[in-house]
Amino acid sequence: MTPGSFSPTRLLAENLACRRGGRLIFERLSFSLASGEAIALTGRNGAGKSSLIAMLCGRLRPDGGSILLEGAGDEPALAENSHLVGHRDGLKTALTAGENLAFAQAVLGDAALAPAEALAVVGLAHAAELPVGYLSAGQRRRVALARLLVSRRPYWLLDEPMSALDTASQAMLAGLMRDHLAQGGAILAATHGPLGLDGARELRIGP
Repeated sequence: MTPGSFSPTRLLAENLACRRGGRLIFERLSFSLASGEAIALTGRNGAGKSSLIAMLCGRLRPDGGSILLEGAGDEPALAENSHLVGHRDGLKTALTAGENLAFAQAVLGDAALAPAEALAVVGLAHAAELPVGYLSAGQRRRVALARLLVSRRPYWLLDEPMSALDTASQAMLAGLMRDHLAQGGAILAATHGPLGLDGARELRIGP
């Protein structure tokens, strides 16, 4: 294991089922995701991509099946080993970009980059003291993605991570994801377009 790399683990999902509002969204969904691997989660709108991500991070209970994280030692739950960047950015608009990241780091633990360093990586060093409410949609998305860098967690669960990003920012994110995989991290990303990751497997929900 190289310095700074994650210990090997494997996410194992078996026969998952999801109902929303009494309607069956998907069933018999099984897959695995191990250290160093990436999955591009695809499917039409309403197929259940966001619901699956919510299940994996512990926000939604499956209506069938099981989710297991193998090899995580004393912290077997995936929620304690994952970062979620949802379709909504989850930022406090009255707080500055730096304050949002400092709050996230305090809650998540496993401190990695300082907020100012993370913002510099995503090209927002100049916005550290600006309230998030003043930022554009693309800038807010980059602040949300910077949360991946302030706390160190092996599983990245991303819902439309390229949304609102321009071409340069998409390339930046692709580079961050490649670095994360090289360190033994794992990524599952719901997407309607390419992630810029060679070797990412496709997991399609629905027809």
